[in-house]
Amino acid sequence: MTRTAFVFPSQGSQRVGMGRDLCALRPEIAERYFRTADDLLGIPLSRLCLYGSASELADPAIAQPAVFLTSLVAYEILRDHGIGPDAVAGQSLGEYTALTAAGVLHWTDALELVRLRGELVATTNDRVPSATAAVLGLSRAEVRWLCGEAARSTGRVVEVTGDNDPGQTAVSGESAAVDRLMSLARAAGALRVRKIETGGPFHTSLLRDIEAEFTEALIGTHFANPVIPMVSSVTGTEVTTATEAVVALRAQLTSQVRWTETVRLLAGRGTTHFVEVGPGLVLTGLGRRIAPRTRSLATGTTRQFGLTVAALAPQHDAVVAA
Repeated sequence: MTRTAFVFPSQGSQRVGMGRDLCALRPEIAERYFRTADDLLGIPLSRLCLYGSASELADPAIAQPAVFLTSLVAYEILRDHGIGPDAVAGQSLGEYTALTAAGVLHWTDALELVRLRGELVATTNDRVPSATAAVLGLSRAEVRWLCGEAARSTGRVVEVTGDNDPGQTAVSGESAAVDRLMSLARAAGALRVRKIETGGPFHTSLLRDIEAEFTEALIGTHFANPVIPMVSSVTGTEVTTATEAVVALRAQLTSQVRWTETVRLLAGRGTTHFVEVGPGLVLTGLGRRIAPRTRSLATGTTRQFGLTVAALAPQHDAVVAA
């Protein structure tokens, strides 16, 4: 029996032209969402999703709503093909798309929260220049210890911010401390250390200053109980009520992402297929490493979309794989 989990990507998955394939697939669906988003936010978000430059998409105030909107449109096109999830989850920013798919947030409310989140983090980054990196080949405990060493030697903040997969740990913090951490990780035998463009110190204590303002926005937003199972990457456990969703999003600002736990929980509950709904292949690659007995599919290009439709809805006409 096929059981499908939709997983939604975070910032870092954005790419130039990431909305074009979706417009080609279902222009009427894409146009409806893009037009509403432009009017709601007062920025040309549709143009940025279709033609925005890499530098424009590096700004979290732009990248966050752009990735959210592109993922949401991909989700709606899958639904148009009769393909829906048995469960959902999202990595960091992707949690907002997952909550929308689970019926917890209306998509326009989620979009406004995502835009505010991006703006607040960008403001923090302007005040405290930051960086994010991924460390491959060292244990979580080793990376955490190295973060402590880097923080002590620089007097700056760097923290573990995500368990991307069993062999990959994300870190974030002030630029000088992250650079020092990267040097220490290489010296400690890391297989690979690389910068990730996020535009802010997501999931670190550096965001405590924006918690109050963002919490006020959460309190002023309507949340409903999930209508399909939704696993939070903040806790690695299922969200069952509206209150739990609010608590998770508030905690997400300064809490690490537990992606390995999230995927393992879904796989343990019988998920056979993971579909990365949105731009990029980050979660597809992570899923293959975390749960190798499951099948990971993607939707970032017309060809990938076609393969996903063929795998999950063979009774429908497949999207042209070009």
